[in-house]
Amino acid sequence: MLTAALPAVGRDTLDLYWIDSEGGGSTLLVTPAGESLLIDTGNPGGRDAARIHKIATEVAGLKRLDHVVITHFHIDHFGGLAELAQLMPVGTIYDKGITDEVPDKGGNAARWTLTSRPYRSAPSDRRVVLQPGDGVPLRAIEGGAPLFLRCLAANQKLVEPAADAPAGPTEPAVAEKAPDLSDNANSLVLLLGLGDFRFFDGGDLTWNVEAKLVSPVNRAGLVDLYQVNHHGLDSSNHPWLLRALDPVVAVMNNGPRKGASPTAFDSLRGAPSLQAIYQLHECVREEDARNTDDKTRIANAGDTGEACAAHYLHCAVAADGTKYTLSVPSTGHRQTFATRRR
Repeated sequence: MLTAALPAVGRDTLDLYWIDSEGGGSTLLVTPAGESLLIDTGNPGGRDAARIHKIATEVAGLKRLDHVVITHFHIDHFGGLAELAQLMPVGTIYDKGITDEVPDKGGNAARWTLTSRPYRSAPSDRRVVLQPGDGVPLRAIEGGAPLFLRCLAANQKLVEPAADAPAGPTEPAVAEKAPDLSDNANSLVLLLGLGDFRFFDGGDLTWNVEAKLVSPVNRAGLVDLYQVNHHGLDSSNHPWLLRALDPVVAVMNNGPRKGASPTAFDSLRGAPSLQAIYQLHECVREEDARNTDDKTRIANAGDTGEACAAHYLHCAVAADGTKYTLSVPSTGHRQTFATRRR
């Protein structure tokens, strides 16, 4: 969804920051017009809200968050909102619709009432429920590349495919997993575009719904940058999803002992165009550790524990959408990729 273009304000990139919430979700976007959007807010307890506030104000130079999108109602994705809203003003909050019913089927109703109360009462200018096909209105720069953020799925309902949507994979056969009764399967799925550049954020979307999103019709299309679903856990990252999206770069918002599963890495490496995998944390599990081949692409190395410096990952997309640069400030790594043409 687009609104009226603004005169150029001197910003020459679309910036994405993956903020360390120790295996939670918190991805910050700042558009060429200087507009901000945060996808998920990490955990409650003060730590993650403080980390988000630090990156937003000291690195991205923000004074407020214009938009906040919550992909689903698990505590590591929505739990930090109330504390963050006390640290800086929040404009519009978008979610898939919060109800009194427990998001996880069979979950504890009393616990849900308690944990959701701060979220419900957090201050903001307004709240909006996103449905498949809806967009978040982002301001474009006058004469600049088209900019959009579109919802592809919510509560396991999928956007209608475009008339020219490509076919998705159907072979080789991949077995379904047991039905996911948690709210992960209900995650909002978001597609960001700037010119030809595409970024996919599926929250914690899980295996069976991932397959339906791209097969037999690929509703998402090819993307340049993929935020690895569900922190790289093996209940997500269906091989068909990775083949259909065929990202050039993947970013994993994992923790030292959460995510980065062998299943996820196998699926990622099945994407024909994949050139690089970035991680917020090095996986230090002894039994099945998997990590990107280039350790300079890992923001936080080793068994960080309470001493974690919470280093972030950054992507700067050229304002015309023709190229994007991934950087890891903690290691000095920096690599530029060409956006695929459309």
